[in-house]
Amino acid sequence: MVFSLRRRRKSAPVGVCPFTSGVTPGPEGPPRPPEAAHVTDRREAESFVRQFHREERRADDVELRVREVLAEIDRTGTYAHTPDELAFGARVAWRNAARCIGRLYWRGLVVRDLRHVASADGVAEACFEHLRLAGNGGRIRPVISVFAPDRPGRPGPRIVNDQLVGYAGHRTPEGRRVGDPRGAEATALARELGWKRSDDPFQVLPLMVRERPEARPEWYELPDGCVTEVPLRHPDHPWFAELGLRWYAVPAISGMPLEIGGVRYPAAPFNGWYMGVEIGARNLADTDRYDLLPVVADRLGLDRSSERTLWRDRALVELNVAVLHSFQEAGVTMADHHTESGRFLRHIDREARHGRPTPADWSWIVPPVSGSATPVFHRYYDPVDDSLRPAFVARER
Repeated sequence: MVFSLRRRRKSAPVGVCPFTSGVTPGPEGPPRPPEAAHVTDRREAESFVRQFHREERRADDVELRVREVLAEIDRTGTYAHTPDELAFGARVAWRNAARCIGRLYWRGLVVRDLRHVASADGVAEACFEHLRLAGNGGRIRPVISVFAPDRPGRPGPRIVNDQLVGYAGHRTPEGRRVGDPRGAEATALARELGWKRSDDPFQVLPLMVRERPEARPEWYELPDGCVTEVPLRHPDHPWFAELGLRWYAVPAISGMPLEIGGVRYPAAPFNGWYMGVEIGARNLADTDRYDLLPVVADRLGLDRSSERTLWRDRALVELNVAVLHSFQEAGVTMADHHTESGRFLRHIDREARHGRPTPADWSWIVPPVSGSATPVFHRYYDPVDDSLRPAFVARER
């Protein structure tokens, strides 16, 4: 499912997530004054309630619900969504993700209502269960876990990690790069907190949770049984297994707050499933990530003396063949970019029948391999609207 947070540009701070691949932090607006922090905007709340009743064709009285919500905001500074409102808002946030190619599946998002959970221990345990539920024995399910919201004077918990699962990265004293450079900042913080780093290039980072924005993070090793990793093999080249590559099955983004009707949920990890190019063309191939194209090219016996030999392109294709083959052999859900491109156009058609536009960022929707060979390349899209809500948004740094 292509929920992804993959940035095309090297400056991108956030990581992966294929059917989340497209959900990525945008620019933050100016900070609100402290006295206004976490106070819900009445107009946003009313607009959401009316949208919910309109799209869900609710039989109950929308005017009554609007009055209830506005009265609660006037009394407390915010309001509580009903379980149905929360589920609808989370799914529409996915539908609104302009950089995600996997939005055809937005109605199938499993929503876990965990608004009663605010402690670091509680959040961590629920995140581990999220990974087990989403992993589903290899048949990956799109899942979101929504924890306590920000309220006036009572901010909700924060997950420090950009994803629930990620690999550590660091440089040795000799300057050698080990692991995933994208995990370097989280690795350094985890070490400050007491975590022990190893030289395994695929060492899973601990989960780090803050009960409050200013609190010291608590860290938790991910327990056995909640992280599925797939060893990478190539169908035609036995030597590929000797590289010792692997990747995790569930891309669960945890670094983007969820905003629904003016209420912000700072911890709301969500996942889809991977599209192969997320791993094969970005995570393992980018020069500022694992940078494996030279390694693969040399094992293939390719001529790297000139760019005109297209050694990068040929190595890139074989690396992606290995990723797709390995996930299929392991029985783990994964999409390919050709199939998913066609499904995205189906999503656009379906939304048009409901009278809704489909904002899309072309530079993210077109896959990083064989872009012009996919149908999403040859068209324009509705413009991106950063004010669209509900939405997954950039968190404060």
